[in-house]
Formats: sequence, structure tokens, C-alpha cells
Amino acid sequence: MYGAEVSESLISKITDSIIEDVKIWQNRPLESVYPIVFFDCFVVKVRQDKRIMNKSVYVALGIDRLGIKDVLGLWMSENEGSKFWLGNLTELKNRDMQDMLIACTDNLSGMSEAIGAVYPKTDHQLCIVHQIRNSFKYVSYKDRKALSADLKPIYTSVNEEEALMALETFANKWDKQYPQIAKAWYDNWNNLMVFLQYPNAIRKVIYTTNIVESVNSQFRRVTKNKRVFPNDLAVFKTLYLTINYITRKWTMPMHNWSEAIAHFLIKFENRI
Repeated sequence: MYGAEVSESLISKITDSIIEDVKIWQNRPLESVYPIVFFDCFVVKVRQDKRIMNKSVYVALGIDRLGIKDVLGLWMSENEGSKFWLGNLTELKNRDMQDMLIACTDNLSGMSEAIGAVYPKTDHQLCIVHQIRNSFKYVSYKDRKALSADLKPIYTSVNEEEALMALETFANKWDKQYPQIAKAWYDNWNNLMVFLQYPNAIRKVIYTTNIVESVNSQFRRVTKNKRVFPNDLAVFKTLYLTINYITRKWTMPMHNWSEAIAHFLIKFENRI
């Protein structure tokens, strides 16, 4: 991690001593409610059945009532879906997390259905930044600047009505050339526009999953030094040690949290 050369067997012996700590951490009780929970993933290479496989590590990052970040859970899988997320969210609920007010995710397969089943009152916000990136996937370079300028009024609108008008204007101009862009916004509209129900102090936090992506970038800095992990447990041990290190610095509430929690206390007075 710090440039020193050590053998795999030595690393394994050292980290084997924390297996029980990892299990305790994975099953520890959580707070009863988190105002905001972010979900995201990154990929690691793991040896399995004599093959090297890409596996996704899914991360749940919660913001508690004091505005402090915490990693709530980690899960690994080769694929995702509603059954996968149903199991993970049920696990969080069994660990005493009875509610989350807002869940912020990329367009993870099956996530909306799972949230609706386990936390039916939760607002599900899809990441606006990911939606914008996806909008440019098949756009010609010469059109990018103009198209970007026409997308901006959608996600910078004051309210949903104004945003919908901006999307209609965008569709009228670009549908003949790029029909898939407006369609993707329409298809995900209800989950994309959740953030517009909130004041700026909350909008700035929930419209993107950048917060959890920043945490994942710290995980990647550690895992990239290990080209292939021998098994899933080795991944969890490495990430557990990383979490122990980075969370020591998470002692201050998020920026403008006092304004955000004041809004939550009014809007969700019976849930927080």
C-alpha cells in the first residue's frame, strides 16, 4: 500500500486475524433511519473456479441524522437485479435500519423495484450526472456543445413543470437526430426529478452519486495494487481495513447540513 514489497502469504497471515472483525462489522446494528443513502459499485478481479473473474463490489454509504458519513454495507456479485437488491436491502433492514428518506443511485438494475418492496416510502433519486453522461454516448463530437447547452435547462429548472417543458423543447429539436436521448429522460423521469422537490442544500447533495464515487475511488487506489484477489474474503478484508482508515476522518457533518436536516424534520416529521 505504501510502496513496500511484501509477500502474499505474509499479507494473508496478517489479514486472517481480522476475519472475525470483518464479520462483526458486516452484521453490526445500524441506526433506525438515515436521511440519505447512496449506492454505487466498482469492479475487482477475483480468482474463482480456476478462472479470473470481474466482480462488482456494491457500496452503501449512509448520511446519518448528524450529517456524518458511514459505510453501511458491502456486497459482491457477478451481476445485479431485483432479487440481489432485495436481499441486500432486507439485510440492512434486519440490521435495524428501518427507514431511509432518500436513496441515491445510478440506474442499477432492479434497484427501484427492491426499494419499493423493502422501503416503500423512500424517495429514489437517479444520478443526474450519470444520465447526462449516458446522453452523450452516441452523440457526434460536433453536436456535443449545442446538445449540452440544450440539456442544461432540464436539470437546472426551478421545478418539475419547468423541467418537463425544457425536455419537450429538447425533444422537438433533437429527436430526429438522437431519439434515444429524450426517451431515456422520459423513461426515468419520476426518479430523475425527485431532487427538485427539495431546497438547494439538499439538491446539491442528492442529484449526483459523486459522494459515494469519491469513496469508491479511495477503494480503487488500494485494490489496484492487487491485480487479482485469491477469493471474495480477501477483497472484504482489504476493504474493511480501508474503511477503518478513511472513516476516522469522517467526524464533521456535511456542508449546510443544518439547513438540510431542518427541512427533513418538517417534511418527514413522523419518520425522523
